[in-house]
Amino acid sequence: MRLVLLSFSAWFLNPNEAPVPFLNCDQRLDFVGDSLTSSPGSDWLVDVIGIHKCRLCRSRPDRAKMVSVVGAVFVALSLAPLLVLSVPPIGTQPEQVHISYAGFPGSMEITWTTFNETEESTVEYGLWGGRLFELTAKGKATLFVDGGLEGRKMYIHRVTLTDLRPASAYVYHCGSEAGWSDVFSFTALNESTSWSPRFAVYGDMGNENPQSLARLQKETQVGMYDVILHVGDFAYDMHEDNGRIGDEFMRQIQSIAAYVPYMTCPGNHEAAYNFSNYRNRFSMPGQTESLWYSWNVGSAHIISLSTEIYFFLDYGVDLIFKQYEWLKKDLEEANKPENRAERPWIITMGHRPMYCSNNDKDDCTQFESYVRLGRNDTKPPAPGLEDLLYLYGVDLELWAHEHTYERLWPVYGYKVFNGSIEQPYVNPKAPVHIITGSAGCRENHDPFVPNPRDWSAFRSTDYGYTRMQVHNTTHLYLEQVSDDQYGKVIDSIWVVKEKHGFSAWF
Repeated sequence: MRLVLLSFSAWFLNPNEAPVPFLNCDQRLDFVGDSLTSSPGSDWLVDVIGIHKCRLCRSRPDRAKMVSVVGAVFVALSLAPLLVLSVPPIGTQPEQVHISYAGFPGSMEITWTTFNETEESTVEYGLWGGRLFELTAKGKATLFVDGGLEGRKMYIHRVTLTDLRPASAYVYHCGSEAGWSDVFSFTALNESTSWSPRFAVYGDMGNENPQSLARLQKETQVGMYDVILHVGDFAYDMHEDNGRIGDEFMRQIQSIAAYVPYMTCPGNHEAAYNFSNYRNRFSMPGQTESLWYSWNVGSAHIISLSTEIYFFLDYGVDLIFKQYEWLKKDLEEANKPENRAERPWIITMGHRPMYCSNNDKDDCTQFESYVRLGRNDTKPPAPGLEDLLYLYGVDLELWAHEHTYERLWPVYGYKVFNGSIEQPYVNPKAPVHIITGSAGCRENHDPFVPNPRDWSAFRSTDYGYTRMQVHNTTHLYLEQVSDDQYGKVIDSIWVVKEKHGFSAWF
């Protein structure tokens, strides 16, 4: 029989001496039956038929006894009819690393998961090109118990980095003395209002059929994006298989989310156990467990909303009113003359759109949309969002939920308010809506109605995602990438606004 023994040189060396790795080997020891044989020409990696012998060992007679030890181990193991070697998972090993903007200048939030408790939650970091890990920040871990039948436990670690140098690159790893993550990097957000941040925007990405993921991974790693906006619906679904689908999804996006801020809002697929997987796994600014919040980047003020509070009333009708009052105050603050002059673009993101031309009877296909107009079947009646966003001059509204891409003409109250016939997005007279829910999931695409309403400008059922760049205080660029067409840009617009705010509509 043939056995495999993983080689750890330290096992066979004098413990008082530094271990020497198995390098530069040109001979391999094979165990076949009851004898040791050697074969030349092997590289140093252990393969499925043997263990390597190092030149160093041949050049050092005092190491020769190592071969005898290995042979003895093999002989002993050969007596067993079947050998299965495996390494159990290490519960203190960090995984599912992702970062988010903490909401105040010079900050970044690092979040990760372990399956056993650790004594500390630590991030070691330093400036790119400087002394590695010269800075240390500590945070805390919270126990999350999934609501499934197994009651699986995991520990969510959060550490906030502060006093970061704007626009500077940092290298970091996270964990504890019980286990460290891989080494990652990020660039601290540029605090300048003249900066032109670049975004990838999408919703409805699943653990199964995440068709756009590979392209997004590569584009993130070559530095194309400063921020990711995931507009609801993750994993499909994070709570399934007692939270294991959520674990797998968070591992999948680590190759993106460990490098750039991954900013989110909840979708309907996060609803299980009162959105507990979403609320525990992500770390957004504010004190609302990531349900709604706002933050500033470049010349934009970005607001993330929960549309799901209009649909899952069992979790509290009062959430509709709490979010509405918070949103009104946030918009009032953003519209103070000094703030709107500094950050004139106001952009919202929420999962379920107010408008869409899909043929699936979702809320956005109804004139009496809950998100747009509110609900009259609650006491008191719950207000919708369209009038409030229009009143405070919101420029751009990003949505998902429909597994398609759709760009609307500037629209309010089911009516089109283009800037002009020739240039509809130059000084538009109503907010611009983009629906981008086609990143890829197990539910595939949603169909469109054959004859859309006048406010629908462009539609596509291709898998893909949206790119956005806020160029300056007057120009914002959007384009749609088709993954089906190998990264081709299938739609693009410039939104140009010489004036922002409610008065810009007239």
